Amino acid sequence: MSHARDHGGAHRPSRPTRDRLAPLRAFAQRRATAQLAAGVPVLPLLFVFVIVLVDVVGGAGMIWLSLLAAAPALAATTNGPRGVFCIGLLAAVLGARLGVRDGVPAGELAAVLSALTAVTLASGLASSLRGRRERVLAAVRSVAEAAQHALLTPIPETVGPFQVAVRYSAAAAEARIGGDLYALVSTPYGVRLIVGDVRGKGLPAVGTAALVLGVFREAAYDEPDLLAVVGRIERSLARNLGGDDFVTAVVAGYGQAGHLEVVNCGHAPPLLVRASGSVLPVEPTHPAPPLGLRALSGEVPSLQVLPFDDGDQLLLYTDGVTEARNHDREFYPLAEGLARHVSEEPAGTLDALHDELLTYVGGRLHDDAALLLLRKPAASRNAAAAPATPGPATSASGASGPLASEPAGSGPPVSGRTASDLVVSRPTGARSDRF
Repeated sequence: MSHARDHGGAHRPSRPTRDRLAPLRAFAQRRATAQLAAGVPVLPLLFVFVIVLVDVVGGAGMIWLSLLAAAPALAATTNGPRGVFCIGLLAAVLGARLGVRDGVPAGELAAVLSALTAVTLASGLASSLRGRRERVLAAVRSVAEAAQHALLTPIPETVGPFQVAVRYSAAAAEARIGGDLYALVSTPYGVRLIVGDVRGKGLPAVGTAALVLGVFREAAYDEPDLLAVVGRIERSLARNLGGDDFVTAVVAGYGQAGHLEVVNCGHAPPLLVRASGSVLPVEPTHPAPPLGLRALSGEVPSLQVLPFDDGDQLLLYTDGVTEARNHDREFYPLAEGLARHVSEEPAGTLDALHDELLTYVGGRLHDDAALLLLRKPAASRNAAAAPATPGPATSASGASGPLASEPAGSGPPVSGRTASDLVVSRPTGARSDRF
């Protein structure tokens, strides 16, 4: 009896096993059918059958049979060599039978079939070369995508006390990489970030962007002073860039709770979004040249310290956004768009802003565009970043500069400085020996 139980137990699972495998077999069949359908040259087949039908109905003979040579050429645009040769063979067989049926002279029919054979061979070669180019392009795109991930490392949604979102679009869509750069790191001196734009496009711009980001990530951990971070980047570019190359950039840091440090080197001014919803451009109090051009101008950047409270947001971007034009050649109004779409979720804000930008330009940007939005949520009040070791950036005082601002709860933005929006600006002329 025990043997019977064992024997029966061994067979009882057999039917459920077949039942479990049935969906897998059905899925495999559907996949094979889909692959077969994708490889079938539907349009060339339809073309051949139309020619055959016209010939059968009209009995036109050579007038229509010569058009069969277009079928393999059409197949070469969408199918591989196998599909091309199949269409060529089908067209040759049907053409021969129709020629005999219509009484086409043997010499003329042979000429038609010879032309059809030559077109089929040429189309098969063209299809093979096209497939090879597509595979090479796919490999290049995968390498470019890997390079972009290594260069522009993904930024988490939360860094320190901040919510963060990033959107990047390369003008070279096939390469998926461009000359715009961004990075955000958490360091012993607080959260630090950079957004920049390299002059030019292509591989030289990518190489310069990699250089800037590498120096920034290293210096951000080593230097307690944000201006020293900028100085490290400047010195590296001075050694490695040509005379006409440069990088515009904004470097920012949150080292002391409630205050944001900003250094602008020839870049577009960031947009500060107050908790009240007003959008204010952070214009540099002492304009500085782009990175890599300091030796030519003699100007040095200055440090701005901005109040940055709970609910405030800061948008950094590249000129691919503000210089995007519509069909009327009008620039995209970024500040107005940000005011329309600002929310408590940076990712949602940038999604809406990016979609509106693409709609504004007609679906495709003609320059690299990067957007980085930093938001300090209200919940971070009790978990704000601890003050960093006091350095010149937080302890020095100097000439104060204007910032377009408005008091909380007021109406449209007004220009000017208020007690609640004090900007402390520290020029670095006295410390230029550090750079």
